[in-house]
Amino acid sequence: MKKTILLVLFVLGATILSFSQEVSEEFKPNGKPLALIFTNFHTATSDGNTLSEFENTRAYLGYEYNFSQDFYAKVVFDVGDPKDGGGHQLSAFLKNAYVEYNKDKLKMYFGMISTTQFKLSEKMWGNRYMMKSYQDEYKFNSSADLGFNIDYAFADFISVDFSVINGEGYKKIQGDDLLRPGLGTTITPVKNVVARVYVDQYGKDIKQQSLATFLAYNTKKLAVAGEYNYQTNYKMVDGQDMYGTSFYAWYKPNSNWKIFARYDDLNSKALEGEQDGWNISHDGQLMLAGVEYSPVKGVKITPNVRLWNPDEVDAKNTTYLYLSAELKF
Repeated sequence: MKKTILLVLFVLGATILSFSQEVSEEFKPNGKPLALIFTNFHTATSDGNTLSEFENTRAYLGYEYNFSQDFYAKVVFDVGDPKDGGGHQLSAFLKNAYVEYNKDKLKMYFGMISTTQFKLSEKMWGNRYMMKSYQDEYKFNSSADLGFNIDYAFADFISVDFSVINGEGYKKIQGDDLLRPGLGTTITPVKNVVARVYVDQYGKDIKQQSLATFLAYNTKKLAVAGEYNYQTNYKMVDGQDMYGTSFYAWYKPNSNWKIFARYDDLNSKALEGEQDGWNISHDGQLMLAGVEYSPVKGVKITPNVRLWNPDEVDAKNTTYLYLSAELKF
């Protein structure tokens, strides 16, 4: 009897050991450092005046780690211009610090996460180092914030995501006791076509509400996309609405080159008794075109030209000539 029990235990132990070795061979915890740098040289010309300068607009430094096939963590510091009127030319902020669970149709994120309001649009645009996507550029929302997000794919063609964030972005963290819940739906009705609708709300007495819609056709070589965004009571000020559209397209003839163009239109609603929009000094249209060249993996160089046409009466157009670059390693 004892021999039988010992034999069973031996077989069971050998089976468990064999299984654990197979799992271990299939997956081993691993991690790697991250570095991403945005830099440019540009010249701006308006009403006969010209200004030229070099910029290091961003440096992302971080580390990512896979605990298992289902659990992943990432921490990233964003070193950039704080634009807060202080004496610092560069400041470091915690951009991401989150844990992710990804299993079958379910994805969950918790911590300092990337927000979902314009994540798909930013990915499709693909030129973040050169210029932010529409909602990020015109400050409809921050690209990262403290909170959580749940994404569930009900089928191959439809997924729904729900998030709750602080609402103040990763540079401020928590200045009040308000939260910003958001709900989005992403649909792929046919091959290479994707559509998304997102809504959120932020505030107490006067609520800021956002609507973001997106539609794109995308292949490995070509993308054509458009989005419409509307935000009511911006910064929770009654009547401060802003809205607009963005259209862009890019074409990749091969792995080294990409040609692209973009058009933005930003508008603000006129307050009661006013003729112009409340944000008229920032309203206008942007036209942009350029060529991207990638000589080696991790390096992108992009000469591009931009024209800003302001809505404000008597304001002059500004033409920008940029040489933008991204370094990723």
